[in-house]
Amino acid sequence: MGRHRIMGANGRVLIAAVGVAGVAALAAVWTAQAGSVETEPNAAPKPKPIVGQTSKPDPELPDPVVNMDIAHASDKGSKGVNITIDDGPDPTWTPQVLQVLKANGVKATFCMVGPQAQAHPDLVKAVVAAGHRLCDHSVSHDTTMATKSRAYQSKEILDARRMIIKASGGVKPLYYRAPGGAFTPYSRQIAASQGMRPLGWNVDSKDFKQPGAAAMVNTVKNEISSGPTVLFHDAGGDRGQTVEALRQVLPWLKQQGYSFGFPVR
Repeated sequence: MGRHRIMGANGRVLIAAVGVAGVAALAAVWTAQAGSVETEPNAAPKPKPIVGQTSKPDPELPDPVVNMDIAHASDKGSKGVNITIDDGPDPTWTPQVLQVLKANGVKATFCMVGPQAQAHPDLVKAVVAAGHRLCDHSVSHDTTMATKSRAYQSKEILDARRMIIKASGGVKPLYYRAPGGAFTPYSRQIAASQGMRPLGWNVDSKDFKQPGAAAMVNTVKNEISSGPTVLFHDAGGDRGQTVEALRQVLPWLKQQGYSFGFPVR
């Protein structure tokens, strides 16, 4: 037995008449107590920063797992072109678009509306089988989404994602394109938390106005220097002009030294 000077967890000096074994036991207890004060074993780990992301995530929302900045660049670099096809799939026009892409050896990104994917799972699977990528384009194609509630935005994005995944046989969309570009910081983070990079565009062919194939081709030729991501549609109306424009502009882009890739992730 002896008197031992021992520091307690609260910083006070305690004097106890204990044996060596008792001292060791008390020290172990105090060490454990001190550790429980200084650490938070149940705290969630901080998310790793995403390289290249400039947007600041909202800590109250699910963490993004891909970059939540809107993508425009191509994974093929400065001479890359991203062909993106919106609003389908459509039983009349999607097969024709797929045929033109195949004839030119081009892979594209198809931004699908949820109910269209749900209605035509065979076409979704055909898009995937041909090596193209999928993109979530919402449920309702509501171009005023940015003015709606968070609950509405989330439902539009996540319900469409589920529809596309089911229609594809389990293939997940890698991008989210807001209808009309109606992104919000909230919608971008929700999409990125599900592995979908927000996707913009640089060149709008304006095929939805049906200006004629020649006008669409000239738009691409005149504007491709402003950025690589080109917007076309395979649904939402008669897309015969779009099919013809693609038939003409894809070989031209190759002749100019461009290669076809996918939007950066």
